[in-house]
Amino acid sequence: MFYDGYHFWGMHLIWWFVWLSLLFWIFAIPYDIPGQRRSDSPFDILRKRFASGQMTNEEYQEKKKILEKDLAK
Repeated sequence: MFYDGYHFWGMHLIWWFVWLSLLFWIFAIPYDIPGQRRSDSPFDILRKRFASGQMTNEEYQEKKKILEKDLAK
């Protein structure tokens, strides 16, 4: 009754739009996805440890110099 050879009044075109929008959202949106694993750089880890009080300023400066020297190689 409703199927006049055109996929239920254009519903086929709507599904193409839905799938293309979903693929665009998954691959093109640059925002972080909650729960996504992200690896921190050694400098980020060092800064976080210093900010949380796990090391003193002297330890921070010493380890920062070591990392910068390794990065320069």
